[in-house]
Amino acid sequence: MRNWAGNLLYSARGLVRPTSLDELADVLDTPGPVRALGSRHSFNDLADTPGVHVQVDRLDDGRPAVDLDAATGVVSVNAAIRYGDLSRALQLQGRALGNLASLPHITVAGAVATATHGSGDANPSLASAVVGLEIMTTGGELRRITRDGDPELFGGTVVSLGALGIVTRVELATEPSFSVRQDVALDVPWETVLDRFDDVTGAAYSVSLFTGWDEPAVRQVWFKSVVEDADDGGTRPDPVPDLRWATSEVHPLPGVDAAACTPQLGAPGPWNERLSHFRLEFTPSAGAELQSEYLVPRHRAVEAIEAVRALAPRVAPLLQTSEIRTVAADELWMSPFGDPAVGLHFTWRPDGPGVAGVLPDLEEPLLALGARPHWGKLFALDPAEAGALYARFGDFRALAERFDPDGRLHGGYLGRLLG
Repeated sequence: MRNWAGNLLYSARGLVRPTSLDELADVLDTPGPVRALGSRHSFNDLADTPGVHVQVDRLDDGRPAVDLDAATGVVSVNAAIRYGDLSRALQLQGRALGNLASLPHITVAGAVATATHGSGDANPSLASAVVGLEIMTTGGELRRITRDGDPELFGGTVVSLGALGIVTRVELATEPSFSVRQDVALDVPWETVLDRFDDVTGAAYSVSLFTGWDEPAVRQVWFKSVVEDADDGGTRPDPVPDLRWATSEVHPLPGVDAAACTPQLGAPGPWNERLSHFRLEFTPSAGAELQSEYLVPRHRAVEAIEAVRALAPRVAPLLQTSEIRTVAADELWMSPFGDPAVGLHFTWRPDGPGVAGVLPDLEEPLLALGARPHWGKLFALDPAEAGALYARFGDFRALAERFDPDGRLHGGYLGRLLG
């Protein structure tokens, strides 16, 4: 079995999909390595194990897969539900999540465990919406950890990298549903972007910039603006003068049909049909690709962008597209967003050796600026050095030993990280 991109053949000897908590406990009672598996959207071996993979997509714990508490606005969901399916269910009940990632195809548990994110100056990662988790440890104990009830543990249990057990349910804060319009500006000069970076990224609820790095202008800037009254359609953002607006829908990848993308051209619609870049019913992004991402402190963003532009002759030939996004800070131990950050995301051509060859050169200037790699993407940084980037890494390792004293979850990259 391979990961989503097809670049990694898992070493697991089997896959189990328990249908009840008792079945899951029986799986965990069997000796040997074990590891949760979600939508397989990690591009490295973070989710790998030499033992048994466990998916909880068929798990029935006696509760609805989407269980909304109308009084508190907290929704409890099966950990394996995809964001696209969850967002549709919430919209039908008049509720929303604060943000979504580019792809609605990823599972909730996998996304929050790796600090996956969307964009927006005021929008933290998807993990920040978590208020509670139910985790079955390798000892077969089902534990519920909540933000209010377990403040001393909670910060280490959300972005857990799968190190604590098999997450069966996730509890998320929701808010009233809202409408969004999406407008795309084309060929915005680099000088404008760098001189007015805060103006550009702050002009809408969520902003994404797409580039190939070797071009004289940023190819596309996607502005996702909250519309207070969907009937009047809202207004297009105006962060800098003389922007050229797309008059037909575009795809982030040059020359690719935009049918897979969420509606643009300023047409307002529900949050769940605009905040992601791609529609749930289509193959996400290009399919055949590799990905890397580095999260740089917000105050070093312009320096980081200039550093990558200087490497354009090395980077561009391997690239399909690159996305720049902003993310607000959170307080989760293993989240790369301890401070406001800017994500530099690279969607590579499926050239493993070529990408592996350029990553060390790309990381050198970015790490010097305080960058942290996305846990689920490709990067060259040594695991010991990656752990050292986090002030609470020692606490996280101790928490992992407490939940999994025999290290049965230590497969792939996680095993190398925890040592």
